[in-house]
Amino acid sequence: MAQTGFTPIQLYRTTTLGAAPTAGNLAAGELAININDADMALYAENASGVVKRVINNPAGLKYPTADGTAGQVVATDGAGNLAFSTPAAGVSLSADNTWTGTQSFTGTTSKLAEVLTNAAEVATVSATAATGTINYDVTTQSVLYYTSNASANWTVNFRASSGTSLNTALATGQSITVAFLVTQGSTAYYNNAVQVDGTTSGVTTRWLGGAPTAGNASGIDSYRYLIIKTGSATFTVLASVTQFKA
Repeated sequence: MAQTGFTPIQLYRTTTLGAAPTAGNLAAGELAININDADMALYAENASGVVKRVINNPAGLKYPTADGTAGQVVATDGAGNLAFSTPAAGVSLSADNTWTGTQSFTGTTSKLAEVLTNAAEVATVSATAATGTINYDVTTQSVLYYTSNASANWTVNFRASSGTSLNTALATGQSITVAFLVTQGSTAYYNNAVQVDGTTSGVTTRWLGGAPTAGNASGIDSYRYLIIKTGSATFTVLASVTQFKA
Protein backbone atom coordinates (compact mmCIF):
# COMPACT_ATOMS: atom_id res chain seq x y z
CA MET A 1 0.00 0.00 0.00
CA ALA A 2 1.36 3.41 -0.94
CA GLN A 3 2.13 5.75 1.94
CA THR A 4 0.57 9.19 1.89
CA GLY A 5 1.49 12.39 3.73
CA PHE A 6 5.24 11.90 3.34
CA THR A 7 7.56 14.16 1.32
CA PRO A 8 10.02 12.24 -0.90
CA ILE A 9 13.68 13.09 -0.26
CA GLN A 10 16.60 12.80 -2.65
CA LEU A 11 20.16 12.54 -1.29
CA TYR A 12 22.96 14.27 -3.19
CA ARG A 13 26.58 13.53 -2.27
CA THR A 14 28.96 15.95 -3.98
CA THR A 15 32.50 17.25 -3.64
CA THR A 16 31.61 20.79 -4.70
CA LEU A 17 30.61 23.20 -1.96
CA GLY A 18 27.06 24.44 -2.53
CA ALA A 19 26.34 22.03 -5.40
CA ALA A 20 22.59 21.60 -5.65
CA PRO A 21 19.96 20.00 -7.85
CA THR A 22 19.06 22.22 -10.78
CA ALA A 23 15.64 23.56 -11.66
CA GLY A 24 13.33 20.83 -12.85
CA ASN A 25 15.15 18.05 -10.99
CA LEU A 26 12.69 18.08 -8.10
CA ALA A 27 9.07 17.08 -8.29
CA ALA A 28 6.42 19.11 -6.55
CA GLY A 29 6.83 18.82 -2.80
CA GLU A 30 10.07 16.85 -3.15
CA LEU A 31 13.12 17.78 -1.01
CA ALA A 32 16.80 17.24 -1.70
CA ILE A 33 19.66 17.01 0.82
CA ASN A 34 23.09 17.97 -0.48
CA ILE A 35 26.07 16.79 1.60
CA ASN A 36 29.78 17.31 1.04
CA ASP A 37 32.89 17.50 3.20
CA ALA A 38 32.22 21.03 4.41
CA ASP A 39 28.51 21.68 3.97
CA MET A 40 25.02 20.30 4.33
CA ALA A 41 21.89 21.88 2.90
CA LEU A 42 18.21 21.13 2.38
CA TYR A 43 16.75 22.21 -0.98
CA ALA A 44 13.25 22.56 -2.36
CA GLU A 45 11.96 23.81 -5.71
CA ASN A 46 9.52 26.69 -5.57
CA ALA A 47 6.48 27.25 -7.77
CA SER A 48 8.60 29.12 -10.30
CA GLY A 49 10.93 26.16 -10.75
CA VAL A 50 13.79 27.78 -8.82
CA VAL A 51 15.72 25.57 -6.37
CA LYS A 52 16.23 27.28 -3.00
CA ARG A 53 18.01 26.41 0.20
CA VAL A 54 15.37 26.12 2.88
CA ILE A 55 17.34 24.86 5.86
CA ASN A 56 17.66 27.09 8.91
CA ASN A 57 20.30 26.89 11.65
CA PRO A 58 19.40 24.01 13.99
CA ALA A 59 20.86 24.86 17.40
CA GLY A 60 23.83 22.72 18.29
CA LEU A 61 23.93 20.81 14.97
CA LYS A 62 27.24 19.14 14.37
CA TYR A 63 28.36 17.79 11.02
CA PRO A 64 31.30 15.35 10.63
CA THR A 65 34.11 16.77 8.55
CA ALA A 66 36.62 15.02 6.33
CA ASP A 67 38.97 14.19 9.21
CA GLY A 68 36.18 12.61 11.23
CA THR A 69 35.87 15.40 13.79
CA ALA A 70 32.73 17.46 14.26
CA GLY A 71 32.31 21.02 13.03
CA GLN A 72 29.96 23.19 15.07
CA VAL A 73 27.29 25.20 13.24
CA VAL A 74 27.95 28.82 14.14
CA ALA A 75 25.83 30.89 11.74
CA THR A 76 23.72 31.02 8.61
CA ASP A 77 23.72 33.59 5.88
CA GLY A 78 20.63 35.22 4.40
CA ALA A 79 20.14 32.29 2.03
CA GLY A 80 20.07 29.79 4.86
CA ASN A 81 23.62 28.57 4.27
CA LEU A 82 25.27 26.95 7.25
CA ALA A 83 28.68 28.07 8.49
CA PHE A 84 30.86 25.63 10.40
CA SER A 85 33.60 26.46 12.85
CA THR A 86 37.01 24.88 12.47
CA PRO A 87 36.84 21.61 14.37
CA ALA A 88 38.89 21.53 17.55
CA ALA A 89 41.78 19.12 17.41
CA GLY A 90 41.31 15.99 19.45
CA VAL A 91 43.49 15.25 22.45
CA SER A 92 46.53 13.21 21.49
CA LEU A 93 47.74 10.85 24.19
CA SER A 94 51.27 10.95 22.77
CA ALA A 95 51.58 14.75 22.45
CA ASP A 96 52.03 17.47 25.05
CA ASN A 97 48.68 18.88 26.20
CA THR A 98 47.88 21.85 28.41
CA TRP A 99 44.65 22.48 30.32
CA THR A 100 44.02 25.80 32.04
CA GLY A 101 40.75 24.94 33.77
CA THR A 102 40.02 22.46 36.54
CA GLN A 103 40.04 18.84 35.39
CA SER A 104 38.16 16.32 37.54
CA PHE A 105 38.83 12.59 37.49
CA THR A 106 36.39 10.42 39.40
CA GLY A 107 37.17 6.84 40.25
CA THR A 108 34.88 4.23 41.78
CA THR A 109 34.80 2.33 45.06
CA SER A 110 37.14 -0.20 43.44
CA LYS A 111 39.15 2.02 41.07
CA LEU A 112 41.54 4.88 41.76
CA ALA A 113 40.77 8.05 39.82
CA GLU A 114 44.35 8.66 38.77
CA VAL A 115 47.64 6.78 38.54
CA LEU A 116 50.83 8.78 37.93
CA THR A 117 54.03 7.08 36.86
CA ASN A 118 55.85 10.37 37.28
CA ALA A 119 54.82 13.99 37.76
CA ALA A 120 56.61 17.30 38.16
CA GLU A 121 55.49 19.93 40.67
CA VAL A 122 56.13 23.62 40.10
CA ALA A 123 58.76 25.13 42.42
CA THR A 124 59.31 28.89 42.66
CA VAL A 125 62.93 29.69 43.48
CA SER A 126 63.40 33.24 44.74
CA ALA A 127 66.40 35.13 46.12
CA THR A 128 64.23 36.43 48.94
CA ALA A 129 64.70 36.45 52.72
CA ALA A 130 61.85 35.17 54.89
CA THR A 131 60.45 37.99 57.03
CA GLY A 132 57.12 39.67 57.80
CA THR A 133 53.98 38.21 56.18
CA ILE A 134 54.62 35.93 53.23
CA ASN A 135 51.69 35.41 50.86
CA TYR A 136 51.80 31.86 49.58
CA ASP A 137 49.65 31.55 46.43
CA VAL A 138 48.86 27.87 46.03
CA THR A 139 47.77 28.29 42.40
CA THR A 140 51.28 29.45 41.49
CA GLN A 141 53.45 26.70 42.95
CA SER A 142 53.60 23.59 45.12
CA VAL A 143 57.06 24.45 46.45
CA LEU A 144 58.32 27.92 47.38
CA TYR A 145 62.09 28.16 47.95
CA TYR A 146 63.65 31.29 49.46
CA THR A 147 67.41 31.18 48.85
CA SER A 148 68.42 34.26 50.91
CA ASN A 149 68.93 33.93 54.66
CA ALA A 150 65.83 34.56 56.76
CA SER A 151 66.03 37.93 58.52
CA ALA A 152 63.18 37.69 61.04
CA ASN A 153 60.40 35.41 62.22
CA TRP A 154 57.58 35.31 59.68
CA THR A 155 53.88 34.70 59.16
CA VAL A 156 52.84 32.53 56.21
CA ASN A 157 49.49 33.42 54.64
CA PHE A 158 47.93 30.83 52.33
CA ARG A 159 45.58 31.95 49.57
CA ALA A 160 44.68 30.81 46.07
CA SER A 161 46.04 34.00 44.49
CA SER A 162 46.03 37.74 45.04
CA GLY A 163 42.49 37.90 43.63
CA THR A 164 41.02 34.60 44.83
CA SER A 165 40.72 33.28 48.37
CA LEU A 166 41.62 29.73 49.29
CA ASN A 167 38.12 29.46 50.73
CA THR A 168 36.79 30.03 47.20
CA ALA A 169 39.25 27.71 45.48
CA LEU A 170 38.76 24.76 47.85
CA ALA A 171 35.50 22.97 48.54
CA THR A 172 34.72 21.62 51.98
CA GLY A 173 36.37 18.23 52.26
CA GLN A 174 39.21 19.11 49.92
CA SER A 175 42.85 19.58 50.90
CA ILE A 176 46.11 20.79 49.43
CA THR A 177 49.73 20.13 50.44
CA VAL A 178 52.54 22.63 49.88
CA ALA A 179 56.14 23.17 50.97
CA PHE A 180 58.08 26.28 51.98
CA LEU A 181 61.88 26.00 51.97
CA VAL A 182 63.64 28.67 54.02
CA THR A 183 67.39 29.26 53.89
CA GLN A 184 68.92 30.00 57.32
CA GLY A 185 72.14 31.81 58.15
CA SER A 186 74.10 31.77 61.38
CA THR A 187 71.15 33.46 63.11
CA ALA A 188 68.02 31.43 62.44
CA TYR A 189 64.35 32.37 62.51
CA TYR A 190 61.07 30.47 62.29
CA ASN A 191 57.45 30.49 61.16
CA ASN A 192 55.54 31.80 64.16
CA ALA A 193 52.02 32.18 62.68
CA VAL A 194 49.90 30.50 60.00
CA GLN A 195 47.06 32.32 58.25
CA VAL A 196 44.56 31.43 55.55
CA ASP A 197 43.15 34.28 53.48
CA GLY A 198 44.75 36.89 55.72
CA THR A 199 43.48 35.70 59.09
CA THR A 200 44.08 33.12 61.81
CA SER A 201 40.35 33.10 62.57
CA GLY A 202 38.90 29.72 61.64
CA VAL A 203 42.39 28.27 61.22
CA THR A 204 43.50 25.47 63.53
CA THR A 205 47.21 24.67 63.15
CA ARG A 206 48.72 21.50 64.56
CA TRP A 207 52.51 21.02 64.45
CA LEU A 208 54.34 17.72 64.31
CA GLY A 209 56.06 17.47 67.70
CA GLY A 210 54.84 20.94 68.74
CA ALA A 211 55.07 24.43 67.26
CA PRO A 212 58.62 25.65 66.51
CA THR A 213 60.18 28.16 68.88
CA ALA A 214 63.43 28.62 66.96
CA GLY A 215 64.92 28.08 63.55
CA ASN A 216 67.83 25.85 62.62
CA ALA A 217 71.02 27.75 61.78
CA SER A 218 73.13 27.30 58.66
CA GLY A 219 70.90 25.11 56.53
CA ILE A 220 67.49 24.91 54.94
CA ASP A 221 64.36 24.50 57.00
CA SER A 222 61.70 22.64 55.05
CA TYR A 223 58.15 23.50 56.15
CA ARG A 224 55.31 21.31 54.93
CA TYR A 225 51.66 22.21 55.30
CA LEU A 226 48.61 20.01 54.74
CA ILE A 227 45.67 22.41 54.54
CA ILE A 228 42.22 20.84 54.91
CA LYS A 229 39.03 22.80 54.42
CA THR A 230 36.58 21.50 57.03
CA GLY A 231 33.85 24.10 56.51
CA SER A 232 33.20 27.57 55.13
CA ALA A 233 36.30 29.68 55.95
CA THR A 234 37.35 26.94 58.37
CA PHE A 235 40.64 25.09 57.99
CA THR A 236 42.82 22.59 59.79
CA VAL A 237 46.52 22.91 58.97
CA LEU A 238 48.90 20.04 59.79
CA ALA A 239 52.43 21.48 59.74
CA SER A 240 55.94 20.16 60.19
CA VAL A 241 59.49 21.46 59.86
CA THR A 242 62.64 19.50 59.01
CA GLN A 243 66.21 20.76 58.95
CA PHE A 244 68.50 20.03 56.02
CA LYS A 245 72.24 20.66 56.42
CA ALA A 246 75.29 20.13 54.26
